[in-house]
Parts: sequence; structure tokens; C-alpha cells
Amino acid sequence: MSVETSAVPAAPPSAWAPLRVAAFRSLWLALLASNIGTWMQTVGAQWLLVEESGTDTLVAVVQTAGTLPIVLLALPAGALADLFDRRRLLIAVQVFLTGIGALLTTLTLTGDMPPTLLLTLTFALGAGQAVTAPAWQSVIPELVPRPQLASASALGAISMNLARAVGPAIAGVLIARTGTGVVFALNTLSFAVFALVLWRWRPASSSASGAPERFAAAVRSGGRYVRHSPVVRRILLRAGLFLVPGSALWALLPLVASRGLGLGSGGYGVLLGAVGTGAVAGAVLLPRLRARWSLNRLLLVASLLFAGILAVLATGRSTVTVVVALLPAGVAWVMVLSSVNAAMQLFLPNWVRARGLAVYQIVFAGTQAVGALVWGVLSDVWGLTAAHLVAVALMLAGAVTLRWWPLRDTSGLDRDPAVFWPEPHLELDPDDHDGPVVVVASYPVSADREEAFTEAMQGVRRSRLRTGAIRWGLFHDGERAGRIVEVYVVPSWDEHLRQHTGRLTGADRDIEERALALADGPAEVSHLLSVRR
Repeated sequence: MSVETSAVPAAPPSAWAPLRVAAFRSLWLALLASNIGTWMQTVGAQWLLVEESGTDTLVAVVQTAGTLPIVLLALPAGALADLFDRRRLLIAVQVFLTGIGALLTTLTLTGDMPPTLLLTLTFALGAGQAVTAPAWQSVIPELVPRPQLASASALGAISMNLARAVGPAIAGVLIARTGTGVVFALNTLSFAVFALVLWRWRPASSSASGAPERFAAAVRSGGRYVRHSPVVRRILLRAGLFLVPGSALWALLPLVASRGLGLGSGGYGVLLGAVGTGAVAGAVLLPRLRARWSLNRLLLVASLLFAGILAVLATGRSTVTVVVALLPAGVAWVMVLSSVNAAMQLFLPNWVRARGLAVYQIVFAGTQAVGALVWGVLSDVWGLTAAHLVAVALMLAGAVTLRWWPLRDTSGLDRDPAVFWPEPHLELDPDDHDGPVVVVASYPVSADREEAFTEAMQGVRRSRLRTGAIRWGLFHDGERAGRIVEVYVVPSWDEHLRQHTGRLTGADRDIEERALALADGPAEVSHLLSVRR
């Protein structure tokens, strides 16, 4: 099976390069502490339910409760991060999380923590994380140079997976000796520490220009961008095809530890620590792997490796065997997710970066939330071994689809903002929020070039719809032969002006130039404004 559809990229910068930037380094360390606390919280909640409920589904639902809020809130959170001061937003969220964590700790220490309330508060913590993720990821390009974005993404994977290695081990020891209340207290402290570091950070200047978009319009425009971007959709598809079966590892690992291997909370922490250790190693190795392999080959190898590990979990009854298998599981996990996350960060233009990353977070969390529930139910009905084997089959099927749905090579695309449309000169003076606006462009096209021009305009169509248009059409001029008319509708005058002043990229300019090269002259453009009542 050939998946070599993209060129082998040049070796990226060292995975450690962004840590030379002081602001990034301090925030990364604070986030690492918060991630450690989050994993301690997850282990504590899962083990508390193992002891009190004993049902596979309820234990697996801890992951669902923590990740489902991202599905529901990530896109609005991304819009907030694109519209408002990201530092203040992050501080406010950490203060909220500190309050929820304090309540969770108090109720657990006093013995007033039924399973339903534990899942509810876990959901509230997940809501805070849903707002944190797109805001933090959209801050990263402000902290490090663009060539280091891939390395910064790898460092994000190192943070998450180093936390996965350390957090569960600490939680396992603390639960065995002091109980889950102390684990929840330390997680609460980690939120407070992150808030303090954010408060001390002073960005050089705000990158925002002009008046912010309206919230509802910003949410809609973010959704339109993803819907009409084939590259982004393909990245999301590849992430989902890996995450659905991959989530079986996280959802069922507490049951593998307690039922399959007869381990306590400390042993479960060791298993999670093995995955985290492998993930850290994978993040360090990733620059070398990306220099040797194309991105599609890397995804293929990682998927096949992960399928083999799930098969070991289905059949392995030795603790040593499972621990050894979980080390490369961490490597494969970070190979896939760090690569697709970096691809998203590098491709998305600045104006919609937080919203695009929020949609990625929706896929990341949604597949795991739904997957965790499905794997828990399958384990209840068919047994732990059968659930793992179903996951193996799905992972292999996803790897096979790389033949037809590979990631696309975007290394040659210009993603910098490009202002190349002429400024519109109107006799009327519309209000920014007047709309809808109809833009009409008439192109002179000879008959022998009409088919090629029409084909090239499909790229223009996607560009218009990504950057603000809600409808688009191409027509023959019934009164003038040899002219093709493009008509598209934008919700408001403000949204159309944003197309003129910053939403388009160098790649959009190239798309338009290819179409215009097939016309016999420049387009005649007019703007139709809605009549005010």
C-alpha cells in the first residue's frame, strides 16, 4: 500500500528550541504543573468509582464527563479567544477551576461525594479546560517564531505526556496512603499556580487590529472556515480515525489494571506512567522521524503499532508484558497527535486560528468521549477482551484508509495574510453591520477557455466561503456573450471588509491569480447593499 503522497519535509528545529523564550518557558512549566494535576484528578476519580460502583460503564464515563464539555464549548471558546484578551480570559478560567477544585476537595474529604456529583464536578472541570485549550494554543504563535511552531506543538505533547507519566504515579501513591481528597487538593493548587504565572506574564502588545467581531458572527465564521477547507477537514478526519479506536486504551486501562492484572491504584498509576514515559520519548524522537518519513508514512506506522498494542492488552495477563507494550503506545500516540496538531497550527491563518484549533479540540475530545462510553458498554456486554479486539479491527481499518484519504502536503502554501483586493469605493456609506451584501464580479472569458476558467473558479469559491461568504454562484451573462458572472453573498459589510483587510492569505491570492489568468481582462466588480427599511 502506497501512502507517499507528500514530500519528505526538512528536519524541523529541535523540540527544545521554544524553551529558550522566557515567556513560553514559564507558561509551559505552569501548564505542565496543571496537566500533572489534571491526570491526578482523572486517576483519583476513576479509582474512586472503581471502589464505589464497580461497573465498567460508570468508570469509563469519567473520561466522557471530562471531555464532553470540549465538544459542547470548544467552538464558542475559540471565538472568545479570537475576540478578547487571551491572557485575561485564561486567568479568569483558572480562577473558576480553582473554585470547582476546592469544592470537589472539600466534599471528598468530608465523605459527601456520591458518583453523580463526582461526574458533575468532573464535567465542570472539563468545561474550564474546554475554554483553556484554544486560548492557550492560539497564544503560542505570539510567544515563539513561526519556524518553531512544530517544536512548540511537540513540547505541548511532552507536557501532556510527562504529566501522564508523573501524575498517575503520584496519584497512585497518594490514594493508597492518604485517599483521593489530597489528590483533588493538589489539582486545585495547580490551577492556582497557572493563574499566578499568567497574571505575572505581560505580553509585549496586543495583536488585535480594528473592532472585534460580534460573538455569534465569529462562531459562525469559524465553522464556515472549517467546513470549506479541504485541508482542515482531512486533518480532522485522520485524527478521528485514530482517536476512536485509540480511546479504548484510556477508557479500559483502569479495568485492565484492576480486573485483568489484579493491581491496585498504585499499579494503575504505573501503567499510565508507562504510556506517559513512552509519549515523552516519542515527542523527543519526533523531529528525527519527521525528517526521515513523510507525514503519511508516520501515521501508518503509528496506527499499526497502536493496533498491535491493543491486541496485547486484549490477551496479555502479565503485568510486565502490559507495561512493556504500553511504552511504545505512548510513542505512537504522540507521533500521531503531535503531528496533526502541528499541521493545524501551521495551516490555519491567524484570524481564525483559535476557532480552527477549537474544532480540532472538539474532534479530539468528542471521539474520546463517545469512544470511552462505547468501549465501556462493549466491555460490560461482551467482555474486556472482545472490546479491545474490536478496537484493533477499527485501528487497522483506519490505517488502510490512508491509501484514499492521506494528509495533503501544504508545505508550499503561503499562509501569511495578503491584502490584494482594491479598496471598495462606494457612493453610499453603509453601517458596518448592514447586510447582507451581494458582491458581483463580471469576467470576460473566451469560449475556448470557459471550461478551464470554470474549473479554476471552484478554488475561488472555496476561498470566498472560507473567508466570509454564505452563498456563491457562477452564471453566464444573458445580455453579454463571452462574460461569466460570479455572485456571492456576505452576511454584513463588516464581514466583507474583513475579506479585504486580513482574512485572505497568499494561498488565496494564488488561487485567484490562476483563475484571472484564464480571463481576457480584469473583472468588473459591484457591491449590492441591502435596502434599509
